[in-house]
Amino acid sequence: MWTLLRDPRGRELLIVPVLMQCILFPLAATMEVKNNTLAIFNEDMGADSAEVIQRLSRMEAFSQILFLQNDEELKDAMDGQKALLAIRIPKDFSRKLRTGVATKVQAIIDGRRSNSGQIAFSYVNTVLMNYESGVRGGEWPPVAPAIEVRNWFNPNLDYYKFILPCLVALITTITAMAVTAMSVAREREQGTLDQLLVSPLTPEMILLGKAAPAFVVAAVQSSIVLGMGVFVYGAPFNGSLWLLYGAMIFYVSALVGFGLLISAFCRTQQQAFLGVFSFMMPAVLLSGFVTPVDNMPVWMQHLTIINPVRHFIVVAKGVYLKNMTLYMVAEHTLPLLVIACVTLGATVLFFRRRLVQ
Repeated sequence: MWTLLRDPRGRELLIVPVLMQCILFPLAATMEVKNNTLAIFNEDMGADSAEVIQRLSRMEAFSQILFLQNDEELKDAMDGQKALLAIRIPKDFSRKLRTGVATKVQAIIDGRRSNSGQIAFSYVNTVLMNYESGVRGGEWPPVAPAIEVRNWFNPNLDYYKFILPCLVALITTITAMAVTAMSVAREREQGTLDQLLVSPLTPEMILLGKAAPAFVVAAVQSSIVLGMGVFVYGAPFNGSLWLLYGAMIFYVSALVGFGLLISAFCRTQQQAFLGVFSFMMPAVLLSGFVTPVDNMPVWMQHLTIINPVRHFIVVAKGVYLKNMTLYMVAEHTLPLLVIACVTLGATVLFFRRRLVQ
């Protein structure tokens, strides 16, 4: 313990993660639904439907209302995760409401974010019931609109269908970070790093050799998770394995960059382990796995852009559950490529400046 406290880096690793978690947990780990987008396909165009939309737009759960004109726009909004929830108001909504006939409103929830979708749906349902009660002169219980609910990409809201794609990302993260972050620290601790530096190998070649095992182990473990998901849990894989593994190459590259950067700053395996833990906790919290990114403050949503876990979780769930297209995968793979280039480049520069001396 005293050895760790006497080391300046050890003190930083003991204090900084605690401060980061105290900042992130209250803001990121919230089950409230805020700052989401609500899609509305209003076929009624009556006064009552307009009033309902006004009331929905004033809710804190929805910071943006996306107005749709046809079924194609509705499908595109849900496929592209442009909206958490979509409401379809039929043509005769206002007429039936005023004549005392039970109305029917369709709610479409993104099953990839089932928990948040159900919470948001309960908010919308409350607004509809309260408005119905007001129209009917305060009757209670109100004759609430008959809402038809459909959960896309996860119709039965099976939790394992949500968790399995996320496990592909999380287990890959743990493996890649642990293998790479502790490799260089272990060489330095055992005194064998000097032997590598005096060899004909360049720093780039040394780092490439340290990164290679992470790709192999990550591919094997993710394959095990996918196999168990399909053959043990019966969750059908709807997308392309080539797209998933192709995106995983960029994802592991980004993780390897972070892992090697951590190992470059750590002199012992203990420090490297603490460094990996310090990275993992914020990365998971800011990935959208625990709570949706849309629930976080705006400045924190921008911060998650540099988090590789956030991008790959979207790819893993999208390819697994809904057969995400190449274009959509590329949109989330490009940030991974940028992150990998920046972190790997910084690691090479650091090793050239510090280790070769």
